[in-house]
Amino acid sequence: MDKSDITLERMRSFVRVAERGSLSAVARELGLGQSTVTRQLNELEDALGIALLSRTTRRVTLTDEGSRYYQHCLAILRLVEQASDEARSAGEAPAGTVRLSCTASFGVLHVTRLLFAFQDRHPGIDIDLSLNDERIDLVREGIDIAIRLGPLADSTLKLRPLGRSQRLFVAAPHYLARHGTPTSPDDLARHQGIRMTNVAGSATLAFAGKAGEQYSVPFDGRLRVNHGLAVREALLAGRGIAPTHRWLVDDLLASGQLEPILSGYTLSSVQLSMLIVPERAAVARVRLLIDFLAAEIATLPGMAPA
Repeated sequence: MDKSDITLERMRSFVRVAERGSLSAVARELGLGQSTVTRQLNELEDALGIALLSRTTRRVTLTDEGSRYYQHCLAILRLVEQASDEARSAGEAPAGTVRLSCTASFGVLHVTRLLFAFQDRHPGIDIDLSLNDERIDLVREGIDIAIRLGPLADSTLKLRPLGRSQRLFVAAPHYLARHGTPTSPDDLARHQGIRMTNVAGSATLAFAGKAGEQYSVPFDGRLRVNHGLAVREALLAGRGIAPTHRWLVDDLLASGQLEPILSGYTLSSVQLSMLIVPERAAVARVRLLIDFLAAEIATLPGMAPA
């Protein structure tokens, strides 16, 4: 084995191919030709004297030896990055790119503004922000941190609770002037609902009454959407009533463009969490963004302690 052929560059290419399962996807990600990535992997396998990957026309998978080597490469690359961060921190500010995925509406209305403030403090740190309501594989997509609403399945990722997002019923004053203001759960059946189709169980509203009594009310209407910003626009246009996160409409409530209704009834809050790829958590620039976002998000309207 020629140890000089086992380079960090080849390790990084191998790790990303192992995670993405595609040579072409990694080539695009790294800005290299696919033939270059293939050559790097072949040279690494030749140097080790083992097959790390099993290639078919559709998929690249790890061999047993490749699975073990992948774990060692992760540890080595993590140590290299940490060592580089520590060396830079002695005389320079943190630098490099942090890749963040965020629930779309929350990202547009709040996280982007927070990222501007973060980059003003840390001009050497680049942010790659992906707005997506779908659950994605953070490791496969090369994401460092994700901010997600709702319950999360068990995961090997680190989870940091950010708070509980409080919800309320709202409508536009001109809608209420035309259709009346509901004062009880039964009144909702006579109103148009703006329903989120990508939220599990949205066809039924569960909430608590003034004395703690529980209600479960069918909820629907002529307009169904799959994005919070579309709900916001529909509410402003007077298309109906919606149960919504306070952070989505707080500015519209303050300006009087929307009004809270059924204020004596309480919708359940929703968990807001940060998911962190464990191997990235100790990287200085990633850790800075984690701590900054956690502190700032806790101060947003309608965010209760986790």
